[in-house]
Amino acid sequence: MLPSLSFDRGKPMALHQVSGRWRLGLLLALLTAALWATLPVALKIALVAVDPWTLTWFRFLFAVLALGGWLAWRGKLAAFRGLSRKHWLLLMLAAVMLIGNYVLYLFGLHFTTPANAQLLIQLAPLLMAVGGVVIFRERFGGGQWLGLAILLAGLCLFFRDQLGQLAANPDYIFGSLLVVIGAVVWAIYALIQKQLLQRLGSALILLFIYFVATLALWPLATPSQLTGLQTTQWIALIYCALNTLGAYGAFAEALAHWEASRVSLVLAVTPLLTLLSVEIAHHFAPDLVQPEVVGLLGLIGAAMVVGGSALTSLLGRK
Repeated sequence: MLPSLSFDRGKPMALHQVSGRWRLGLLLALLTAALWATLPVALKIALVAVDPWTLTWFRFLFAVLALGGWLAWRGKLAAFRGLSRKHWLLLMLAAVMLIGNYVLYLFGLHFTTPANAQLLIQLAPLLMAVGGVVIFRERFGGGQWLGLAILLAGLCLFFRDQLGQLAANPDYIFGSLLVVIGAVVWAIYALIQKQLLQRLGSALILLFIYFVATLALWPLATPSQLTGLQTTQWIALIYCALNTLGAYGAFAEALAHWEASRVSLVLAVTPLLTLLSVEIAHHFAPDLVQPEVVGLLGLIGAAMVVGGSALTSLLGRK
């Protein structure tokens, strides 16, 4: 049962404790948000020529080769020896959850816009925040709860604006549902990874997940699609692969230094950064990236998301 992280046999596992270096955790969380904000634009460009299964498989394969080679060169792979059955079960569950998130998000993005997908995926860090309070006994003061309320209200306004402008698309609801389910499984993955950090480094955890994902998606991928990519599509594909390494590496390290609830709420600014990245990409490549449509209500909601995230993440700090 996840809340107690206990099993039928043996003693319950001790809960992970953060290092207390919250400034480093904040910086890493902001870096994660920036990388995730630019990812949907690159995914949209790559999806023109590559199906979601092949795209996801390539990202994981690239990550396995790059991260695995680096860890092997440093002699870090021996850390997997001696893991208990509990740790292996948690590793496998984390892998299944992250694979589900990647695939569900990508299929959802295929049916909706980058900004809407990034907005809905914010349910993931919010669920992680709740999990951090419930499972890891992280504490919120009055200022943090106020910030969370403002953030939630801002997300609701932003979604209401997008729903009013895009609901006429018959695929909109289906794509949104896929992204929401992806958010739920991502929150489960994130909480499991935080617990695993007490036994393994973040790079080793991610390497195992990437390896399992590569094997699991191999039968569904069509590598021959990669031979017909244009230069722009190759650039987008490689960026997606590099983003996998950078974003999840920064995210995992942020969890090692800062509470999950605080990290998750910094990530809530990702949709706003996505809007900015879409506008920049549309300005330089209007044929490849379509502009987002955001009304006044959506802009107000976006500002509330930024303010609520700042309040929740920073209030209560010395």
